[in-house]
Amino acid sequence: MSEDTAAPGTEALFRPFRLGRLEMKNRIVMAPMTRNKAPDGIPGAANAAYYRRRAEGGVGLILSEGTVVDRPASRNLPHVPFFHGADALGGWKTVVDTVHAAGGRMGPQIWHTGSTRGSAGWEPEVQVESPSGIVAPEDPRGSAMTEEDVADLIDAFARAGAEAERLGFDMAEIHGAHGYLLDQFLWEGTNLRDDRWGGPTLPERSRVLVELVRAMRAAVSPDFPIFLRLSQWKQQDYAVKLAHDPAEMETWLSPLADAGVDVFHCSQRRFWEPEFPDIDGEAGLNFAGWAKKITGKPTVSVGSVGLDGDFFRAFRGHSAGAAGVEKLVERMERDEFDLIAVGRILLSDPEWPEKVRTGREVEGFDAEALKELT
Repeated sequence: MSEDTAAPGTEALFRPFRLGRLEMKNRIVMAPMTRNKAPDGIPGAANAAYYRRRAEGGVGLILSEGTVVDRPASRNLPHVPFFHGADALGGWKTVVDTVHAAGGRMGPQIWHTGSTRGSAGWEPEVQVESPSGIVAPEDPRGSAMTEEDVADLIDAFARAGAEAERLGFDMAEIHGAHGYLLDQFLWEGTNLRDDRWGGPTLPERSRVLVELVRAMRAAVSPDFPIFLRLSQWKQQDYAVKLAHDPAEMETWLSPLADAGVDVFHCSQRRFWEPEFPDIDGEAGLNFAGWAKKITGKPTVSVGSVGLDGDFFRAFRGHSAGAAGVEKLVERMERDEFDLIAVGRILLSDPEWPEKVRTGREVEGFDAEALKELT
C-alpha cells in the first residue's frame, strides 16, 4: 500500500490536519501517559528514543507525558519530568529535535499535580498545595494556595508555554483534567474558596483557568496552538460531572475559547459514550462532540481507543486485547470531533497507526509495557 493511501474503512483517520503552525499528516494523537522515567526530572536519551519510535510508527502528533511547572510540589512521583530549569529544558530540546528528525510533530503537556500527591519521602520538606487544602470533599491534604501562589502558578504556566515555543515544539497542552491542580479549581468538591478564584458556579471556579490561558496566549505567538485537556470525571470520583447539560457546558467552555484555547482535548472513559444521552440518545455526541458544537473549536476525543476493555483497567496495569476502529471511523466521518488520542495500545505497539493504515494486524495492550521505556 502506498504511503498516501489508507486501508478501506480507515480513510477518515488519515486525513491531514492543520492549525496555525501545526501540520499533521493524520488525525492520530499520542495521548499523554505518565511514565515516571525521567531520572531527577530530566529527560534523557531513553525518553527521546521512546518518543521517536512513536513518531516512526506513524502518530500524527505526540503529546508528551505530563511535565511539571516551576512550583513547589508540582509533581506526584520522583521521576516525573520537569518543564523548567536548564537541564530539563535541554533534555526536552533533544526530545523534540529527535521527534522532528523522525518526521513527527510534538507538544508538551504542561502540568501541576496539586494535592493528589500523598506523603513523599523523596521531597519531604515540600508542602503540597491546592485551592482549598483538600484532595477530595472532606479529605484534607496540604495547604490552601494564597493569592500570591495563584499569581505565581499562572506565571509558571505562561513561562512554560513560552519555553515550549522557544524549544521548537509544535504546540503546547495545558493539563486541566483528572482531578489535578487546575481541575481542583473547577470542581466544587475541592474549591471552597470565597475569593475571586472560587464561587458556587462553574464559570466562577473557572476564572483561574481562564486567566492562565490568557497569560499563556500572550506569552506565545498567535500561530502557536494551545490545547487544553479537560474531563468531567476525577480520579477522586469517576461519577463527577462539572457540566450537567449543554447550557452549563457553554458557560464553562466559551470563556476558555475566548481566552485563547485553540483545541479542546476532551477526556472520557470511553470515546463512544454520549455525554448527554437524555438529550440526544445513546448514539449522541460525546464530550468532544459537544465541545466542538458549543465552541466551534477543533476537539480531540480520547478514551479506550483500540482496546477491547475499559482504559481504567489498562491504567491499573491490566492487559487488554485489541479492538477495531469501526466505531471511531464512523464518528470521525461525520466530523463529530477532529482528532483522536490513542494511549495504552501505543505502549505495546508503537506501529499501531501505520498498521491500521495498511490494514495489518494490531496488537493489544500488554501491561509489561508499563515497566520500561521501549
